[in-house]
Amino acid sequence: MTKSGFSINYNLTALRGDFFGGLTGMVITLPVALGFGVASGMGAAAGLYSAIAVGFFAAVFGGTRAQISGPTAPMMVAMAAILTNHADSLAEALMIVVMAGALQILLGVSRICRFVAYTPHAVIVGFMSGIGLVIILMQSLPLIGAAAASGGAMQSLPAAIDSMQMSAFGIGAITIATGFLWSSRFSRIIPAPLAALLVGTAAALIWQAEVPIIGEIPRGLPNLHVGEFSFDFLLRGIKPALVLALLGAIDSLLTSIVADSLTGSHHDPNKEMVGQGIGNVVAGLFGALPGAGTTMTTVTNIRSGGRTPVAGALCAVIILAVGLGLAPLVEPIPLAVVAGVLIKVGWDIVDWRILLRIPKLSRAYLVVMLSVLCLTVFVDLIMAVSIGLILGGMAHARKLERLELDNLKSVPILDGHLFKGLVDTENIDPLAARVGLVTLTGTLTFASSHKLVSVIGLDIKEHEAVVFDFSDVIHIDASAAAVFSQLLDIAADAGTACIVTNLTNEVASTLRTFDSLHRVPNDRVVRTLEMGMQLAREYVGPPPIVAHSTSTD
Repeated sequence: MTKSGFSINYNLTALRGDFFGGLTGMVITLPVALGFGVASGMGAAAGLYSAIAVGFFAAVFGGTRAQISGPTAPMMVAMAAILTNHADSLAEALMIVVMAGALQILLGVSRICRFVAYTPHAVIVGFMSGIGLVIILMQSLPLIGAAAASGGAMQSLPAAIDSMQMSAFGIGAITIATGFLWSSRFSRIIPAPLAALLVGTAAALIWQAEVPIIGEIPRGLPNLHVGEFSFDFLLRGIKPALVLALLGAIDSLLTSIVADSLTGSHHDPNKEMVGQGIGNVVAGLFGALPGAGTTMTTVTNIRSGGRTPVAGALCAVIILAVGLGLAPLVEPIPLAVVAGVLIKVGWDIVDWRILLRIPKLSRAYLVVMLSVLCLTVFVDLIMAVSIGLILGGMAHARKLERLELDNLKSVPILDGHLFKGLVDTENIDPLAARVGLVTLTGTLTFASSHKLVSVIGLDIKEHEAVVFDFSDVIHIDASAAAVFSQLLDIAADAGTACIVTNLTNEVASTLRTFDSLHRVPNDRVVRTLEMGMQLAREYVGPPPIVAHSTSTD
């Protein structure tokens, strides 16, 4: 078995499973791809070509067995935003797709795709729920017979309601109702999106209403889109291309995890991203929407018997044959029907399970999730992802701060305990503590570093010597190393001797790299805590004797 999970002993049984998996994948993908193409503003053909290009090349070159790729809701919304805000023409928007695909290939080749899994859950929930709401808002206009707005749908909705086409709304409502009411038992034969599309179109034919339709779809294969672009545009296009690449990475790799859970296999995230990148480069060159791994279609493919990349490739080939052959049948589909299908898709994308638990969510999680959701809906999804990652990192750092500071202990060592068994402790001041012990455990990072000085800085000044015990520290980063150097400076200013014990090779290397031990003589950096206490005793000297007062009769 290869790394991507494709068996060398491929047989007729596997081919049969992959064929039925690819066939059912096509049935689900086709109506959604057409709808995403229309909703993006690029036309139904762009969604169709995306399902073909991304679906085929991601399957052939990707690293997840049985995954089906194609146009997805986040990529569609991102493309609509790019067309509106980041490109002056369709050619520039398609070049951004090509750049995004190239960045995905670089992510895979550099083998850093596993870090995409570290995207905070609050960011994913907020973004995906925002995407679902954006789709619902975008499709609210064609649902009532109005033209899709180039800007925000919310601004155009009041005027569109005044001139609503009741026939379009009725057809769309029937489509939505079919999508929600279609039994899961029947979905094994006809998936809900296709059923809604067929019922809504049939209702339009029976109604014989004059409503906006998909319109002409180009016949044959798409033309190659290659233009000349200025260096200034390429620089401006890096940001939206990077966000598009990351969205596709998150979308695809989360789908890969779902596929692994169903098949018991293990995907190669880096190889998967190379495949997705190649697919998006081809999609951009041929005028298609960008795409990613599609969870719903992948799950259906697996449940239908698909187990290898052949299923994804067959799905794309079948879409090519059926899509081009049935183009005349697709053209008269009303846009209100497409809107009804996509509104149900948007509703399913919103994570209602989490949103309904808002009163029980932690404040940090809630702030990140709602910020990303609101930015996605009301501002810009590229800004939403950027700010969401920052807020998520800050929330995580705050949690780390509490955990790291909880593992930090600064305690005084009473003279009576320090010299126990070595001198007579009866006449020692029971409250005297000339030596302090600072115990550090776990990890020390930027999260808690800024508070280290305020937490233990005052304690250091109160002692003649302080022993720093690093025995349980497994990692220290540059920020914490720099702050540790500040603590040593505070100790030096106060005349407090510092002794360091139990440095591991990694921790010692970090401290020496940033010259954090410049205040500590080499003979005061010792291996064990016992050796450190011995040095502390030698430095402070024997404890002073306290004279006891005697009473007379």
